[in-house]
Amino acid sequence: MNRARRPLLQHPLAFVFHRAVDSFSVALSPETTRHYGGTARNFLGYLGAEYPKVNRLDQLRREPHILTWMSRLRSQAPPLATASYIHRLIALRSILSELAWTEQLSELAHLIRRQDIPRRPQRLPRPLTAEQDQLLQQEFLRRNDLGGNTFLLIRHTGMRIGECADLSFDCLRSTAPDQCAIQVPLGKLKTERMVPVDSFVCQLLQRLRFFRSLDPLPADGRLLARPRTKATLVRRFRDYLHQVCHSLGLSTRIVPHQFRHTYATEMLRAGVSFPVLMKLLGHTSPEMTMQYLDVALNDLQREFQLARSKPRHLVPPPKAPFAPRPGLEGVLDSLLAAQQVLEMFRRALPNDTSRRHLDRLSNRLTKIIIEARQLTTP
Repeated sequence: MNRARRPLLQHPLAFVFHRAVDSFSVALSPETTRHYGGTARNFLGYLGAEYPKVNRLDQLRREPHILTWMSRLRSQAPPLATASYIHRLIALRSILSELAWTEQLSELAHLIRRQDIPRRPQRLPRPLTAEQDQLLQQEFLRRNDLGGNTFLLIRHTGMRIGECADLSFDCLRSTAPDQCAIQVPLGKLKTERMVPVDSFVCQLLQRLRFFRSLDPLPADGRLLARPRTKATLVRRFRDYLHQVCHSLGLSTRIVPHQFRHTYATEMLRAGVSFPVLMKLLGHTSPEMTMQYLDVALNDLQREFQLARSKPRHLVPPPKAPFAPRPGLEGVLDSLLAAQQVLEMFRRALPNDTSRRHLDRLSNRLTKIIIEARQLTTP
């Protein structure tokens, strides 16, 4: 059953707006045409309520008519999603451009500018949940086939699926006695890196080499055989993951890149520093690495408790061994050392009378040190 077309809005400009929509939406889908019509109704409804005296196209101005409508879209409740806001601006700009041509009013095409339309939000996949990660790894291990070992390799190295498809047959390198790393080829950001691996990943590589030796395709120096092109190989792995997720009852919208996010979050929680994590992922900016991390409330609580119990950033560690210099410099060294020991002891106390007394003593030592520095050695 077709939905009845909504009647035209009672506004002097409603007819020309809807005529413009009909003129350029001939080749568009019905859903897109309804979207353009809805945007026209929204704008004209706002215009009639806020600026009832505007009843001709040549009266439309960027300021205040267009800019205040845009401000109203951003501040409405419930808030409009960024993608919906972008679609509204693009639709009205198309309508105004059509009117600028049909009504010979060129200024209408410039009422909404390109810089007014924000960039679309970049939606990166998030890490797998603990349950998803466990179920998938167990299933990959159970299957022990080419796809399962490939995804385990991606999960435990943080590689992109395209980088994994480009791995060389001899990508495993010995970096030190009992230490190995995988040489990841040039990837998305044209960066080549070495990713340290453990014995489990070395076993995965041995299995993948075994599968490669059984493949009838001729050797081409790569770890994974390509049936035709790299894109074909990547598509097969994506289909494999889709089938595995379906068999486990997991969301079939899980994508390979989420294993990379999971690896990054796991490394951060294991204590890997942020600069090292950037190197492991092959990123060139901290902002990009931050988008890969899932900092949960448990992580915040753990870091907070660690900072409270071991405030290494508040009190510098004492120098050992302590050997004061001769003369007045040695007196200053001793005073500074005494102040540091006192401050370390004071911070370990609860907020009681003793801590406040020691705080006053520390302030006195500060004044003594300042006066001592003003002395001259006889």
